[in-house]
Amino acid sequence: MPAPLLHIRTPDSLPPEADAVVIGGGIVGTCTAYYLARRGVRVALVEKGWIGAEQSSRNWGWCRQQNRDARELPMATKSLDLWDALAADIGESVGFRRCGLLYLSDDEAEIAGWARWRDFARGQGVVTHMLTPAEAAGRGRATGKAWKGGVFSPSDGIADPERAAPVIARGVEKFGGSVHQSCAARGLELEAGRVAGVVTEKGVIRTRIVILAGGAWASSFCRQYGVAFPQAAVRSSILAVGPGVEGPDALHTARVSVTRRGDGGYTLAVSGYARVDPTRQQLRFARHFLPMFARRWRVLRPGGAEGWRSGHETLARWRLDRPTPMERMRILDPRPDAAMIRETLARARVLLPGLADIPVTAQWAGYIDSTPDGVPAIGETEVPGLILAAGFSGHGFGIGPGAGHMIADMVTGATPILDPAPYHPSRFRQGSWGKVSDF
Repeated sequence: MPAPLLHIRTPDSLPPEADAVVIGGGIVGTCTAYYLARRGVRVALVEKGWIGAEQSSRNWGWCRQQNRDARELPMATKSLDLWDALAADIGESVGFRRCGLLYLSDDEAEIAGWARWRDFARGQGVVTHMLTPAEAAGRGRATGKAWKGGVFSPSDGIADPERAAPVIARGVEKFGGSVHQSCAARGLELEAGRVAGVVTEKGVIRTRIVILAGGAWASSFCRQYGVAFPQAAVRSSILAVGPGVEGPDALHTARVSVTRRGDGGYTLAVSGYARVDPTRQQLRFARHFLPMFARRWRVLRPGGAEGWRSGHETLARWRLDRPTPMERMRILDPRPDAAMIRETLARARVLLPGLADIPVTAQWAGYIDSTPDGVPAIGETEVPGLILAAGFSGHGFGIGPGAGHMIADMVTGATPILDPAPYHPSRFRQGSWGKVSDF
């Protein structure tokens, strides 16, 4: 029972050249290609498997400002406005709606942390409401229990992970770009040290600009060109249940989180819980990630050989005239953690008693790729013409439109809608990435 996904048809033939090539058909790659196409840029989007088939269809679908890192908050705010506009511009729904996000808790320290974030966000123009026990019980009435407090962010919302990236890819085509599935990018052609083309399994596309939005594969690709990008992925397991229960559209608690799907059913997940599947790449970058893993030791568990078999965190070098690891593993579809699936379902049925008799319709896992500070790496690498856009640390779905728009600004020389400096990957080379923000 894999994660649901809207499949789209795309042509097999490649353009001989393009102004820019985007590698990776997740939400960040499709949004980048979309905003480039909107400006008349000849852009080609290449994806080794299906558009949106990896983490972009395996997430909760939350598009939030609430509790964002201070560096990501401007991108989240811009993204919400862009999510609003996408359906009208493309002419097809991405399932986005500003339903508000509800957080409930019985932990006074957690509630106090949300209040601190509310005070910080108020200075950034973001409205979020702290809830009294009575207000929390009212908004969380489907739980049938009292709560010490909570927070409600009315301008936040959700989009449909099943539809979003594929529909945006259709938008790329609508505005003159091209999209190519089952077309792995094996590597780059370089001239005098800078990008001159992309070598794919189906041929070469001549270009001077490449945006690498390869998700969990990005670090291995960078390694081929001497670019050290510290990245680690964890395996998260999620399930979906059918419709039949009335409850909040999007509810987070420390025990479990639930999100209403487009079909009326719910996606169920436990925030932060994941398996760490050991790989050679994780060992290589271990010192970068020890602080993050130490903070999350209560929710991270040792995994198995899933990551090693998947091949996305390899240290191997590959040749451009032979199949690469991306062609051997078209879509990362790791085995869900059966114990975590059972635990998540049990917790959800305690939280929302109405779920007791609702059947499970799907369960899946996905690899969430992270940077050491939990903030994405966006910017030109040491290879001129190669722009990295990866390491979104589980936040990429919600902030994908803002990231894509900013990258399109950078490529076309327009004034960026956001300051790109906080995201530049050079912070890892300089050892100045620091710690995860308090917010």
